[in-house]
Amino acid sequence: MRLRVIGSLALTVIFLGLGIVLAQDPGDEELRGAFLSSREPSGATGKSNSRRRTRRSSTPKNTNSNAANANTKGAGNANTKGSPGETALGLGYTLFLRDSNGDAVRVDPSEEFHTGERVRISLEPNVDGYLYVFHKEGDGEPRMIFPDWRLSSGENEIEAHVPYEVPSGFEKDERLRWFAFDANPATEHLYIVITREPLPSVPAAGALVALCAANKANCPWRPSTEAWARVQEAQKAEVQVFAENSFGQPQSDKEKVATTRGLGLDQSAPAPSVIRMNASTKAPVLVTLLDLVHK
Repeated sequence: MRLRVIGSLALTVIFLGLGIVLAQDPGDEELRGAFLSSREPSGATGKSNSRRRTRRSSTPKNTNSNAANANTKGAGNANTKGSPGETALGLGYTLFLRDSNGDAVRVDPSEEFHTGERVRISLEPNVDGYLYVFHKEGDGEPRMIFPDWRLSSGENEIEAHVPYEVPSGFEKDERLRWFAFDANPATEHLYIVITREPLPSVPAAGALVALCAANKANCPWRPSTEAWARVQEAQKAEVQVFAENSFGQPQSDKEKVATTRGLGLDQSAPAPSVIRMNASTKAPVLVTLLDLVHK
């Protein structure tokens, strides 16, 4: 990894897996509306993020279950293939750049970044599910950099429309609020994976903690050939993309409050800079291949 964070290595690992974005062809307003319509109505209190307190269910889901058999939920979406009442997996994300005043300002994630610049990322899934991030440098082997056994007991659950900011803009130490680009230009390749059910044969939570605690050399964990092939196969699914023309705008107070308190964003909150959604509501996995260009 060539992106240097001032502070925790663990946070570096998470950001590198979450924050890199490839330039995409913009979709249409119908896709944007489909993603935002599943937010709470404007003025709603918003649900709290129970993941930050306890697991959503006292009964852990089977990590070896077939994700293809996962049940879908939510309101139907426009421009998606599937039965009414199902929701296609979607991810909205916004990259923030630290400006000269120390404030977070939206920045085009496809632009080139330079030594000394500082950024952080905000992620917004449209369904409850699970998040995995794999890093691959050049032709090297992929490594799973999220979940991380050192953080939240290796948990990787996510909740619909609850924003996840990495690193947090509310850390006491200002140096921990941003990631800084070091003096080594490079392009990193990352795979952000959102699923309805845990990926089979991929350790998380207690299994990941036990694996890494027994031998730290096992971590970051490296997927088997079969496990990685499943990720690559899922990447072939048809995906719709919408890019919001909001670059240069500051992070809103509503976004800050939702992130800090673990609340779901309502429909009056700004849209993410980029929205990606599976074209089929039946697809159990959404894979985003991301590059961060540092010159």
